Amino acid sequence: MDTRLMQDQQVRRHFIFLLSLSFFLLIAAMIFCRGAAHDARAMLLHHDESIAASLTAQGISEVVIARALTDSCVILGDEKMEAGADILRKIGIRPALETQFLPPLLHFQQNTGIRALALVLPACIVLLGASLLFLYKRDSLYRRAASIIDDYTDGCFSCRLPQTDEGSLFRMFSAIDRLATMLQAQNDTERASKIFLRNTISDISHQLKTPLAALSMYQEIMENEPDKPDVIRHFAARTGTALRRMEQLIQSMLRITRLDAGNVVFEKQPCDLQELISHAVSELTTRAENERKQILMEGSSAANSCTATVVCDPAWTGEAIGNLVKNALDHTRAGGIIRITWEASPISAVIRIDDNGDGIAPEELHHIFKRFYRSSQSSDTQGIGLGLPLAKAIVEGQGGTIAVQSTLRVGTCFTMMFPKSPCDQHLTNP
Repeated sequence: MDTRLMQDQQVRRHFIFLLSLSFFLLIAAMIFCRGAAHDARAMLLHHDESIAASLTAQGISEVVIARALTDSCVILGDEKMEAGADILRKIGIRPALETQFLPPLLHFQQNTGIRALALVLPACIVLLGASLLFLYKRDSLYRRAASIIDDYTDGCFSCRLPQTDEGSLFRMFSAIDRLATMLQAQNDTERASKIFLRNTISDISHQLKTPLAALSMYQEIMENEPDKPDVIRHFAARTGTALRRMEQLIQSMLRITRLDAGNVVFEKQPCDLQELISHAVSELTTRAENERKQILMEGSSAANSCTATVVCDPAWTGEAIGNLVKNALDHTRAGGIIRITWEASPISAVIRIDDNGDGIAPEELHHIFKRFYRSSQSSDTQGIGLGLPLAKAIVEGQGGTIAVQSTLRVGTCFTMMFPKSPCDQHLTNP
């Protein structure tokens, strides 16, 4: 028998029961044989006693009787044995005679049969009962497993198959359970993807609703006022603003969706912090001047005059810095100052973006990185609520962290930190 089969607890118990029953039957058979031999001896002694008594009553000497009874214990010749068989045939005793005509032998047969039945019948009943119990437990286990597997096929993973380390059957259950876990994870991933896609489509449609309605209204006004160039120029400018807002929304959604899907591979390389930041805000300086705001940049070095560099993807990191500066411009009034500072040390590179704008209420700090979230202080400012989530995804996607500190009506400070691995330190400190 395969030893792996014996690892099953139910099979092992049934096998031990069969061994125990076999041992019991062996002992019982030995006792039965001994009892049968005792009855046969008693029957033969009674037969010899009857013959001896009959011969004595007929006047046969004891010597002759003793010799007749003891001669059967030695080997006699064929002629003498044939003569004895003739005598028995004459009195009607022959080999084909039915047992019922031989009372001693009939009694011996009846006693032996009763003893055998008393031995075999209980053993058969116990064996049948134990086998039925074993099969019932197996059938119950199979039915339970089939029901749970049916639940798996229906997408319900609340129940699990019996788990033990014993037997091939339970190892199969364990393999099915691992498969169900993989299917559950896959279903959860697909469900999360569907929810994400539905929410994304809902958010995009909601955000596009306002500029599309404005475009429709501007187009209708320009159609109704074809002879008024000033009106057409005014609403054409507004149309351009709405289109740029839509373009910004779509581009931001595409970027953040690529990051969520894991389709972005950051191409890290050593970057000078000053050049990285200057390039990121170069397109925002004109806006700052038009809005009468200032963007100031100043860097510092930590101990040991460490080079102010960072190992990152310059395009994506510049996108994150630009989004934070845009957010500062959106929430800073005319005359405000946006200050960008940076520093590098042997273990990290830090970029801070401070402003003296409206600030963020304490209860809203935990929500500002949610998509399309607009604080109560930004109802009259531009922006679509994707800049901060996109910046957070970019920074954390490169192994960095982003934090915010803000005081209402005082200002806000965003801090980005990029850790340096030993490999990064080798690249930035040749």
